[in-house]
Amino acid sequence: MICRMWHGWTATGNADAYDEYLKGELFPRLERELRQHGYLGFQVLRLVKDSEVEFVTLVWFESLQAVRSFAGEHYEKPVISARAQALLSRYAERVEHYEVSGCRWPGSHSAWSSETATCP
Repeated sequence: MICRMWHGWTATGNADAYDEYLKGELFPRLERELRQHGYLGFQVLRLVKDSEVEFVTLVWFESLQAVRSFAGEHYEKPVISARAQALLSRYAERVEHYEVSGCRWPGSHSAWSSETATCP
């Protein structure tokens, strides 16, 4: 499993609109279009810092090949829509891709394994 991690920042006044865009528009579209191609889900982290808000998106895929089906050959470059660009004040020029080597939530009955390819 691959975690595609990216950072973007908004002005405080744009933070709610950007958050709504991610959860109401972008990620539902990814699920519709890419679920059959290895898209597994997302997490959004949000941190207020002075006059801006940092967002970290974690997007989960079955494999790096699945990421390439979404982002293309230059998959380390972020894919940013015009709507997102209008809301962001700045963003990381590179997306990091991490292989998930383990996962366990307290109280869950099983740990992540490559056989199940999901994290409880």
